[in-house]
Amino acid sequence: MSDLRRPPLEGLRVVELAGLAPAPFAGLLLADYGASVLRIDRPPPFDKSPTDPTTDRLTRHKSSIAVNLKSTDGRALFETILAGVDVLLDPFRPGVLESLSLSPDRLQQRNPRLIIARLTGFRRDGPYAEMAGHDINYLAVSGILSQLGRAEGLPHPPANILADFAGGGLLCALGILLALFERTASGKGQVVENNMVDGVTYLGSMMRYARKTVLWDRPRGQNLLDGGCPWYDVYACKDGAYMAVGALEPHFFRRLVQGLELHEMDNLTLREDRARWPTMREKFRLRFLERTRQEWEKIFDGADACCTPVLDLQELEKNEYEQRLPVTLQASPGLVLNAKESWTSPGLAPGTGGLDTLHQWYGWKIGKDLQVTRDGLITVNMAKL
Repeated sequence: MSDLRRPPLEGLRVVELAGLAPAPFAGLLLADYGASVLRIDRPPPFDKSPTDPTTDRLTRHKSSIAVNLKSTDGRALFETILAGVDVLLDPFRPGVLESLSLSPDRLQQRNPRLIIARLTGFRRDGPYAEMAGHDINYLAVSGILSQLGRAEGLPHPPANILADFAGGGLLCALGILLALFERTASGKGQVVENNMVDGVTYLGSMMRYARKTVLWDRPRGQNLLDGGCPWYDVYACKDGAYMAVGALEPHFFRRLVQGLELHEMDNLTLREDRARWPTMREKFRLRFLERTRQEWEKIFDGADACCTPVLDLQELEKNEYEQRLPVTLQASPGLVLNAKESWTSPGLAPGTGGLDTLHQWYGWKIGKDLQVTRDGLITVNMAKL
């Protein structure tokens, strides 16, 4: 048996139409696990150097070509490339591919095994389908944003992590993998529809159901897991740093109050009395302010109190924290991230590495089969391809 451990998606060909964060993140996941991902960029404008990277930083293990999909030659090349590709990532708003005469039906006529993943913000059939939006808007209409934030403040989104990346890119990658699995039985590709509203709503399933229970039956910021509970919250320390407390279970809570030396609170009956929560929170707040974060770390290190430091990205990078892929397959692991890739992304300039990818896929060569023009990559002789 060979000892070589191949990434699980090695040999998978993916074309990613350049877009914003969610679709590039889906492409990044596929690339990190061995897929060959080719990004299709717009040709850079005349006043911009072709060697300048785009603003997209989710480009690890990807390559790029610049193709003008509004030109006949560009579309012809694009369709020819897709004839031997497994997955197309479409990040555009509804109707854009169709307006370019590149509908899924047309593309799959030439390549019936092609999986077309279409990632939008709003539902394609909903009242917001034609509207522009971003993560905060998708969170807003999903109902999830209304549940996030402090009781005394406005609803507050956690940056653009939930809709863009979790409900969007991550679940889009899941949809692609499901379609690939189904293709092993049918031999055919399909269209994968993913929108961030449904994605983030699905992520909020537990929250939605818990509203009908004592776990989450109160307004925003007044429940067990949303900042309403004093033993599930963040506290400032003497040095301005923070500690996170999540001592939900009784035995964890007991060890928390022991570490805080608040022995009078070691009473599980009293802790469930919501009328006492404001007093308990204030005692926790004042006690954490008595020591630095490092001092609290020493107290709770190794203790099952669910009390941990809030580390910031700067200190993690300074301490060379090892970033790893989210899932490890023991027999076929993904690509290892080196120290530089963990913290820095140089981006990807249009046209970088893409010709090599096309040569690996199809044996095409510049000059013989392909020509680089100011209007993007085109074919020299379509009949040869």
